[in-house]
Amino acid sequence: MINEVSAVLRHASAEAVLPRFQKLHAGQVEEKTPGEVVTIADREAERIIAPRLMSLLPGSRVVGEEAAAETPALMNELDEGDVWLVDPLDGTANFVAGSPEFSVMVALLRHGQTVAAWLLDPVSDQLAVASLGAGAFINGTRVQTESSFPSVASCRGAVLTRFLPEPMKERVTANSSRFSAILPGARCSGVDYPAVATGNQNFVMFWRLLPWDHAPGALLVSEAGGWVARLDGSRYHPSDQQPGLLAAQNREVWDTVRKELLDT
Repeated sequence: MINEVSAVLRHASAEAVLPRFQKLHAGQVEEKTPGEVVTIADREAERIIAPRLMSLLPGSRVVGEEAAAETPALMNELDEGDVWLVDPLDGTANFVAGSPEFSVMVALLRHGQTVAAWLLDPVSDQLAVASLGAGAFINGTRVQTESSFPSVASCRGAVLTRFLPEPMKERVTANSSRFSAILPGARCSGVDYPAVATGNQNFVMFWRLLPWDHAPGALLVSEAGGWVARLDGSRYHPSDQQPGLLAAQNREVWDTVRKELLDT
């Protein structure tokens, strides 16, 4: 099924996304909620992807970002049966701005557990995939995070501060000098999670947790050997949207970053 879903994502990218990259017209972008934009590419890509996924797995259902925005009840019962989570265009604001940092992402949940994930970079055609217990791969090559621990002073990662509570944002700012670099993140989970899986950065921290944004990348990092958990150390479940998530290249890095970044 890995190859079949990969083909679906590439088809949607070729038909709905790439033809509009840096070519959006007036009226093809609108504000979905305050500060959140949606484009014709988001909606058309989801319309292409959803029926094809359901046909691959009879009895499954699709929860897409755009459909859920219109019908929030679709978010109910994510822990039941086979559910496809679809982010047809992750990083829409980047896409609108003409930046290539956007992604098409899918995750398959089985009784609430993420069992497979796909993250496609349409511009470069880089495809990251992961299957529960079978590892993580980028363009067919297995990726494995470093098991060693860099010093805190050489550790670099991203913190998405947009939705952070003000006291936590102040704490992150105060503690950032302990690290080599605290980056703002790409505003695209399909870029930020692979950066950890490939070792381009040691960690990434998020606050807002919409399931289609994080289920694919969390599985990718975990299957690459990394550690993904909520900020209190508990396990991440896509159906639980309580905020706060940290992904790191291994458990030791996770523990250290959590302490050095968020403790006073």
